[in-house]
Amino acid sequence: MVNAATTLRAGVRRDGILAAPVLAVLAYEGIFLDLTWRPAAVVFGAGLALAVLVRRTHPLPAVVYAFGGFALLDTATFVTGTAPVVLHSGWAVLILAYSLLRWGSGRDAAIGSAVITVALAVIVGVDFPGYAETTAGTAVVLSAAAVGASVRYRHIAREQLIVQAELQERQRLARELHDTVAHHVSAIAIQAQAGLFLARSSSLSGATEALETIDREAARTLTEMRTMVSALRDRRQRPPLVPERRIADIERLATDHTDPLHVGVELRGDLTNLPPAVEGALYRVTQESITNTQRHAQRATRVRIEVTGTATDVRLTVSDDGARITPAAATSGFGLVGMAERMKLLGGSLTAGPDQERGWIVRAVVPREGGTP
Repeated sequence: MVNAATTLRAGVRRDGILAAPVLAVLAYEGIFLDLTWRPAAVVFGAGLALAVLVRRTHPLPAVVYAFGGFALLDTATFVTGTAPVVLHSGWAVLILAYSLLRWGSGRDAAIGSAVITVALAVIVGVDFPGYAETTAGTAVVLSAAAVGASVRYRHIAREQLIVQAELQERQRLARELHDTVAHHVSAIAIQAQAGLFLARSSSLSGATEALETIDREAARTLTEMRTMVSALRDRRQRPPLVPERRIADIERLATDHTDPLHVGVELRGDLTNLPPAVEGALYRVTQESITNTQRHAQRATRVRIEVTGTATDVRLTVSDDGARITPAAATSGFGLVGMAERMKLLGGSLTAGPDQERGWIVRAVVPREGGTP
């Protein structure tokens, strides 16, 4: 998963790449072209490059500076009767118009749009270039802003789908844990009844054995109950009557596919006495990873699954031999988002992304006790 810090660093690098051509064009104009009010024009152009650099964090000030600055320069040259200031590096205003609708808040977008409208009206009013050029220029600026709004709403929609996937996984996990706890409580009730009967029959050894069983079942129940604390459950939904999946079921995944994809499973270490929630989560991650390989991997012929149990945690690795995926093209599906949420609830973690050599790799780590303190 790509975290916020990585995304921010990548954005800063892209802004630097965009600001560099602005400075390069400005340097050419300042040296080789006959600019009106050269010192002021060069300083203003350098400010445009700076506005590009801060367009993500301060989109409104960047737009006000760029469009307002051009409007003031055109007004000043009109009042003084000099030629307009023409900067080819002014194409940066399109990037800023895009950024306003992409990252600005609703209030900033409204204010910035008003500034752009007024600035364009002033620029056209003091130096009218003709109807065709005015229409084309306005359309280009509006198109840049529209693209920014489109990308913004698409990003919001994706975030909402991610949240929905996480909530659905929480509900699924809660239902599974509910069934497990209900099973343990039923066993406790049965053993308690047996213990009472044996105690009344003066069979102390049988009563002691029943109490030991109750103690074990109660400890396991408390473990599952503590894991449930962070999970949410919609009580209107009845729990599905399906058998719980365990570590052993992962091996069956290797024979459940009729397509050419070969699935190899290797189980290592201590994988006994794991809570059902942990085993079910590992199975679900494996199942989702194989499904993603079938749907999205290019030229993949083999999937390798490794499950390793240690004294403190269980580690799962699922990798395929598909075509190399560039980091820029790598995106995690909503199924893996749900799996990551499940691992987080159990005190573990999940990462997914392109492997160093080829294909896609998923790594999951979960404590043996499912995050129970």
